[in-house]
Amino acid sequence: MAPEPTSPTSFDVARSDDGRDVFSVSGDWTIWTIGTIDSRLRSVTLGEGAVLDVRGLRRIDTSGAYLIDRTMRSGGDVRPDITVLGAHPSAERLVEEVRRANPPAAPESAVRTGWVALLERAGRGAVDVWSEFIGILAFIGEAVAVLFGRLTNPRRLRWTSIVSHIEEIGLDALPIVCFLSFFIGLVVAFIGANLLAMFNASVFTVELVGIGMLREFGAVITGIILAGRTDSAFTAQIGAMKMRQEIDAMRVMGLEPMDALVAPRLIALLIVTPLLTFAAMMSGVGGGMIAAWAAMDISPRMFVERFQETIPAQHFWTGIVKTPVFALVIAIVGCRNGLLVDSDVTSLGRRTTSSVVQAIFMVITIDALFAVLYYLIDV
Repeated sequence: MAPEPTSPTSFDVARSDDGRDVFSVSGDWTIWTIGTIDSRLRSVTLGEGAVLDVRGLRRIDTSGAYLIDRTMRSGGDVRPDITVLGAHPSAERLVEEVRRANPPAAPESAVRTGWVALLERAGRGAVDVWSEFIGILAFIGEAVAVLFGRLTNPRRLRWTSIVSHIEEIGLDALPIVCFLSFFIGLVVAFIGANLLAMFNASVFTVELVGIGMLREFGAVITGIILAGRTDSAFTAQIGAMKMRQEIDAMRVMGLEPMDALVAPRLIALLIVTPLLTFAAMMSGVGGGMIAAWAAMDISPRMFVERFQETIPAQHFWTGIVKTPVFALVIAIVGCRNGLLVDSDVTSLGRRTTSSVVQAIFMVITIDALFAVLYYLIDV
């Protein structure tokens, strides 16, 4: 079968009675024919409000439509639709689709320097922080409402998902939590031994290690590890589902992401965080006990007896009571950033980084607020 003959590609620019430029195209405007007129079209400049005449046009594809749109924009015409003379089965639709797919670039803003640029950046940063804070508060409210709804009706809890997350968050993180806490207690004990020895009070190293690990270090170390390890996993898992449009598919099937994705992770973290914190406290005290034995010849039996005699249980409870708040914040930040991931990999990486930074910042901030509260109420 012989190929259909092509028609010569040509164009013409004329002036209409109302003073507008008329851009007339004729022949075939396809990828195989437009090369002969591309260079001549680059020198054409149409006035604003130009008209496209397609009465002589035969075949056209998106390449020809792009060339026509580029010429129509030469005079600064960026309207979403164009004025067309004549009828063609596809010319107007193709040109308008090309125009919508290639929006005009926004004009570059003037580059500011000095104090104006500094104030502008500070203002934008403040607005971003405030918007992020409001978004987190709104997400916390929604998540807590869903959580209470599931706890009042335990039959609707997804126990398989909760147990799976408990294993991933708790059991898999237990070795690193204990390992780091052990060495933190070891370091605190050695530092305390050197400082207290100057006052002949080395025996008070037991109180230093015990109170430090129970009140502060155990909970904070656990929170920071979970913020770096678990929060990034939450954001990456939910963000990958968002990129693959699995969350949209869940909504189509009548499943709410807050119910299926956020609630199981939040419940699992609320269960696991106090247990991991307890393990961190005991590991830190164990590290301090070994350091006291090695550096000051305080036997483990003496260390334990003095620990029981001089450190009241309130220090343990002041540390453990912070863990549900840490768990709530860590889960909310990780899941929220995952749901905010866009359809590109860059967004996933940016949101994962933001999730870890936000969670660590909020854990330390909340711990500082608890310290102030305990000071005010003398606990």
